[in-house]
Amino acid sequence: MKNLIRIAAIAMSLLTIQASAQTYPNKPIKIVIPYGPGGAPDILGRLIGVKLQTSLGQPVIVENHPGAGGTVGTDFVAKSAPDGYTILVATTANLSISPHLYPKLPYNALKDLAPVSLVANSPLILTISKDVPANNLKELIAYGKANPGKLNYASSGSGTIQHVAGAMFASMAGIDAAHVPYKGTAQILPDLVAGRVNLMFNSPAPMLPLVKDGSLKAIGIASLTRSPLNPEYSTIAEQGLTGFEAAPWYAFYAPAGTPPAVIARLNKDITTALALPDVKEKYADMGLEVSPSTPAELAQITKRDYDKFGKIIKDNNIKGE
Repeated sequence: MKNLIRIAAIAMSLLTIQASAQTYPNKPIKIVIPYGPGGAPDILGRLIGVKLQTSLGQPVIVENHPGAGGTVGTDFVAKSAPDGYTILVATTANLSISPHLYPKLPYNALKDLAPVSLVANSPLILTISKDVPANNLKELIAYGKANPGKLNYASSGSGTIQHVAGAMFASMAGIDAAHVPYKGTAQILPDLVAGRVNLMFNSPAPMLPLVKDGSLKAIGIASLTRSPLNPEYSTIAEQGLTGFEAAPWYAFYAPAGTPPAVIARLNKDITTALALPDVKEKYADMGLEVSPSTPAELAQITKRDYDKFGKIIKDNNIKGE
């Protein structure tokens, strides 16, 4: 009798979920930004929120839930009802990097969230001080190998994508380079220009003006193919470091268990929004490449980076701050 009751309860729950999916959406939708206002996740999330409000016909409320490097907001969504009314702006940092830095996270990045759509990515660019005697990747690696321990790379903190990318570069290039952590990019740039640190991986937006005025030298973009935003710069991969990629991404995720029909509707409307000219223009101004995907493709990207960056973090004993 107990088994029959349990089976009946499960069947009723499934019917309720199915019925809810068929009428979705019928109330306001919440987009959770796991970081503070003003950054890329906040701006891109709010822009998509405005478009979804029109296409879904329901109010879209954007809330910032910052804290612990994005894990507070991520956990909030992971523990929300799986009904499509609470969705997350996720990043490479909080799903593919943080789980390896903080093994006691209150959520499982690969199990407690359902992929909806990739939104954008921003391949890092490797720049070096003018004092480093190299003008391309081959020369930089040759210099590093001939002068073990002389090169160093800056980042805005231990465990950041800049740190992980630098460690991955040193490992794949076979050079000995020390990590120099700072409190933020603004503190790094004067030292990089002055030659007090040698190289840095960072988003192109703050670096390219310094490259163009001759203050820094650009070595390559950390994507597998040239960036449509900066096609004049060759990739690190095409210069010989095959497979090298450090391209932080932004995506939408929902709580695990969200009905497939709801995921499909959100994916369709997000993809449509990303094709709008004003969205593309705004993202380009931020140095972001629009990159829609299917839920399955996003799952593969997240797991790929989870495994890749996890190995770098483990091999280099990288710790979170």
